[in-house]
Amino acid sequence: MAKKANSDLHGNAPDSSPTALLIIDAINDLEFPGGKQMLARATRMARCIAKLKDRAEAAHVPTVYVNDNFGRWRSDFRRLVNHCLDDDVHGRPVVEQLLPDENDYFVLKPKHSGFYNTTLDLLLEHLQAKTLVIAGMATDVCVLFTAADAYMRDFRVIIPRDCVTALTPAAHRAALAHMRTTIKAEIVDSRRIDFSKLSKDRNRAR
Repeated sequence: MAKKANSDLHGNAPDSSPTALLIIDAINDLEFPGGKQMLARATRMARCIAKLKDRAEAAHVPTVYVNDNFGRWRSDFRRLVNHCLDDDVHGRPVVEQLLPDENDYFVLKPKHSGFYNTTLDLLLEHLQAKTLVIAGMATDVCVLFTAADAYMRDFRVIIPRDCVTALTPAAHRAALAHMRTTIKAEIVDSRRIDFSKLSKDRNRAR
């Protein structure tokens, strides 16, 4: 296959991987109604995501933070991280476990889906990703909308159930069931995700 022109986004996306890990709205201050009540679940989720992210990095699978701008159009991603770490916010224990590193990508989104009016499509195209492992919150809102848009773009969608959470356990369970039946998402325990195998399976399918 001929290499596409400008296939590295002018030097800004050097990775090429059939699989990408998307972390949705995990850089979150949880300063909204119900945020304090979901902190314990979100903290457990963050521990699982951190382990999954370490395994993705070991397998050379890129991580993309896809995050709300919280209505602050003057904000950038680093400022959001600093806000969650430096200010007295509920979400600090979550963010402390999921700090991005220099090899990660980030996309700021204005609405629920990570694909709506963002650069995510272009980034995933240049990464040559075909399978998306989607983690983060909330299961029934931004994770659901992003997963649905990924499905409509013919991505293989994998949702690690222990790496997503919602305002209530009932909403979380209902969203997982909906994604399984409606968009054919694979709902699995994060420990079952083998990034090396996903890459091999996708390469054989080409």
